Amino acid sequence: MTGTGKHEALLERCKGLDPVPTAVAWPCDEGSLTSVREAAELGLITPILVGPGRQIRDTAKAFTIDLGRYEIVEAADPEEAAAQAVTLVREGRAEILMKGSLHTDALLGAVVARGTGLRTGRRLSHAYLMDVPTYHKVLIVTDAAINIAPTLEEKVDIVQNAIDLAHSFGVARPKVAILAAVETVTSKMPATIDAAALSKMADRGQIHGGLVDGPLAFDNAISREAAQVKWISSPVAGDPDILVVPDLQAGNMLAKELNFLAQADSAGLVLGAKVPIILTSRADSVRSRIASAAVAVQAAHARRTAGK
Repeated sequence: MTGTGKHEALLERCKGLDPVPTAVAWPCDEGSLTSVREAAELGLITPILVGPGRQIRDTAKAFTIDLGRYEIVEAADPEEAAAQAVTLVREGRAEILMKGSLHTDALLGAVVARGTGLRTGRRLSHAYLMDVPTYHKVLIVTDAAINIAPTLEEKVDIVQNAIDLAHSFGVARPKVAILAAVETVTSKMPATIDAAALSKMADRGQIHGGLVDGPLAFDNAISREAAQVKWISSPVAGDPDILVVPDLQAGNMLAKELNFLAQADSAGLVLGAKVPIILTSRADSVRSRIASAAVAVQAAHARRTAGK
């Protein structure tokens, strides 16, 4: 998947920004080390590798990956690497957390650990930033990876996290479509009630910084013509920056359908923690991983500016 240049536009926005210190937990395979090297060479991050030094160096040598002078913090297993990486953030030595080749649960377990983690007042959520060839701008899909069946209150955080992320890469007032199977509010589909509530909460300032509308079915959200056919008057329809799904199953299916049927390229971040978290999978292309790093860098610089 090569995308259409929208991810490269995200990278272009990083020009002139200082590299951000990044703790990389358990980078013990070719993919994670290649991503680290590429992001460092592009001036996005200053990596701190957390894991077994000998294994990291041997893997790098086997795949001819020059680690340069990257700092390595020793950790004997993935759980210790995750905890050490989180500690680097808490100590102020790193401003981004990056997943290497360890399991996601191990990394997020350290992130949410009470007393030693990176919790804030916000719920953690995941955002896919998708370069869809048939769509005219970067599209955020959330949450398709962390919150299985979020409550209304949790959806407030999911929406706010995504709005804040869009702000960090230059979208002044992102348009947010709250998805459901239909565009009418009905007690038979609780997702439509949540969508209507979120829209009203945004109108009254409980969600801020974005233009929120819903419920919208996917066709009405993504196509102005489809909305017009159903007599839907919406400032979001046909031009959303963010698609908020009702639950993880719907989000996961939507993201994968866009990947495999629409040839979309996706980058992924975890939001709502004290720092942005680059959450990639072994199946991700280097291009996707670099896009994730580029957005994380912009989010980190936005936090600096805001004094968070």
